[in-house]
Amino acid sequence: MNALSKTTAAIILVIILIGIVAGAYYYWSTTSKPTQTTTTTTQTTSPAKTTTTTTTTQPAKKVKVAVLFDVGGRGDLSFNDMAYMGAERAKKELGVEVDYLTPKSTNDMIPLLEQLSKSKEYDLLVLVGFLWTDALNKTADKFPDQKFALIDSTTGVVRPNEVDILFREQECAALVGIIAAGMAYQLNGSTVGAVAGMDIPPLWKFHIGYLFGVKYFEKQTGKQVNFLWQYTGTFQDPQKGYQTAWQMLQQGAKVLYGLAGLTHLGMFDAVIDWNEKGLGKAFAIGQDASQEWYNPYYIPLSGAKRVDVAVYTAIEMVVRGTWKGGIITLGLKEGGVGIWDLDGVKYFAEIAYEEGKLPKGLTPEKVVEIVNKTRQEYIPDNVWKMVNELEQKIKNGEIVFKTPLSHDEYDQIINALQQGNLNAALEKGSIS
Repeated sequence: MNALSKTTAAIILVIILIGIVAGAYYYWSTTSKPTQTTTTTTQTTSPAKTTTTTTTTQPAKKVKVAVLFDVGGRGDLSFNDMAYMGAERAKKELGVEVDYLTPKSTNDMIPLLEQLSKSKEYDLLVLVGFLWTDALNKTADKFPDQKFALIDSTTGVVRPNEVDILFREQECAALVGIIAAGMAYQLNGSTVGAVAGMDIPPLWKFHIGYLFGVKYFEKQTGKQVNFLWQYTGTFQDPQKGYQTAWQMLQQGAKVLYGLAGLTHLGMFDAVIDWNEKGLGKAFAIGQDASQEWYNPYYIPLSGAKRVDVAVYTAIEMVVRGTWKGGIITLGLKEGGVGIWDLDGVKYFAEIAYEEGKLPKGLTPEKVVEIVNKTRQEYIPDNVWKMVNELEQKIKNGEIVFKTPLSHDEYDQIINALQQGNLNAALEKGSIS
């Protein structure tokens, strides 16, 4: 099967698979959700009759939510699918009604927002991804009674009808960077890379964190690591992800980090083909959802970006009556980002198994066994020690990453990191 047909099949697989995990609670031992975990429902029934009064209680209005994906839509095994899962969890636990929409292009975003806001049909419009930022900025003030939740971006304006939920992606990516560098050396190489989507602020933070982690590894071990980073300009082109990854593998990359949604499914396929054609040993790292099950032999690790937690949090604020406009950030401390542990790996593998979608001959237990064995073999104890130490410093607030406010600032941080100045990426704390 060629790369493109393999990827097409994978996309179909993902669409089927993600649909069945609606409302699920993830097994991630480091998660401390900013939401309640007890199951609650706001579904109503007809009011009970009473003999003591002639009045009746009207059933409470069910909260109705629209989730608006970015232009990539469902099936990315990543960002949009995680948003879907958070909304489906809210549907199950909070009894809300949810509709899903995907704009055809960025030009359709403003008309769609205005149309939905004018309809007054929805208590909350959840906008998934940075691409919605400009459209929301041009719409929110026109409809002060419409609540909006922008996921993974901010308009930069504090409004009573808008909540922006951001992630501290640097924290997750820094840990991944340390591990990627360590695995590269275990593979008798010294080059790591990343296949990224678009040149936008959330990816700036991933870039900063990943490079920080690689340079942190260098500083702690004295081993030099070659670093490759490539924006593909898209989140929805697996073939481009395949081509970009293949070029990096030809440049000697031993570990590739997928940061491009649907596009990095092609990166997975490139790494798989590289190994199976006998061209060398290389690994892929997933992001957002646990993606190890896709091929556990070559994907031993995934970073976690809990878009599901963000979406659920926004919906819960409406249901509980705790809505407050402003900005919320989720990082390691809040369980918003991290690295999927083996419980998370098993959970997703079980879903795949139930649907008959695991690679041939695998069971969930086998997936966990393969991933665990690969991690033990290719991630040395000293690397895990570095990861745990840095994670604790971040959680304790000893280290706080800068969030670049402009492309120039982002470029300056990256340039400084490339020169070995880790402190250029920090707002608080230092690496001696």
